[in-house]
Amino acid sequence: MTSLPYFGELLALITAVVWAVAVILFKKSGESVHPIALNLFKNVLAAALVVPTLYLVGGSLWRPVSAGDYLILLVSGVLGIGFADTFFFMSLNILGAGLSAIVDCLYSPFVIALSVMFLSESLSLLQVLGVLMIVSAVLGVTSGKWVVDIPRHDLLRGTFWAVAALLLMAAGIVMAKPVLERSPLVWAMEWRLIGGILALLVIMALRRDRRAIISTLMGTRHWGYVVSGSWFGAYAATFLWLGGMKYTQASTASALNQTSNIFIFVLAALLLREPITLARTVAIVLGVAGAYLVTFG
Repeated sequence: MTSLPYFGELLALITAVVWAVAVILFKKSGESVHPIALNLFKNVLAAALVVPTLYLVGGSLWRPVSAGDYLILLVSGVLGIGFADTFFFMSLNILGAGLSAIVDCLYSPFVIALSVMFLSESLSLLQVLGVLMIVSAVLGVTSGKWVVDIPRHDLLRGTFWAVAALLLMAAGIVMAKPVLERSPLVWAMEWRLIGGILALLVIMALRRDRRAIISTLMGTRHWGYVVSGSWFGAYAATFLWLGGMKYTQASTASALNQTSNIFIFVLAALLLREPITLARTVAIVLGVAGAYLVTFG
């Protein structure tokens, strides 16, 4: 299976399509469910689904590896799932799916920068140009000058949470990549999910409004969106995403993942009736083109 040419790249591209569908479902879920409750539900559902999957492929929850490998995966899950996904849901509720798709182009430069620093991956001149294009697209559309449908304060707040989410997500996956390369994929996925769940449980324990947060989940009218979004986003997309990271360079996989922004942008307009303006269209084209330069440069 792993000997197939461009297998990692194919997984990363499929991830883009699956994640785009999940984002639309999460946006609808966020209309009634608190980001922390939504993140906790999706992770618990995914972890519950991964356990039988793990044993179905002949694996086990416990493996004879060092405590360091377990710790890395747990911390990766705390950062990349527990905190990052919560921040992402917060930004999605504020910015909407269309603008989020543009800001999310920053994920690729973050992963690339960390991969160069810690994984010794190289970066060409064309890839540098691609990074600059992505950053220009994000800065242009989030400067406030071209965005008139969102108040300036909300635009900055949503962008802040999005950038925080992407940075933590990139850090979480880059730190876990060495462990992913020598570990069964499903096993690694489960321990990252456990790390994310533990982080959210601690957050909930520290919050005085935890009952109110959980009540948004229990009383939601959008259970169809919540369950389907959690399956697509936390189980299917995460499985595919980790596979792409495992079987190709982290920088290549992350850039291919960025094509999801095109699908999100289009689906947001078709299904959520979010506006498609000239500035947003130019920004998404510039951002995705930059991602392609990063991939093939």
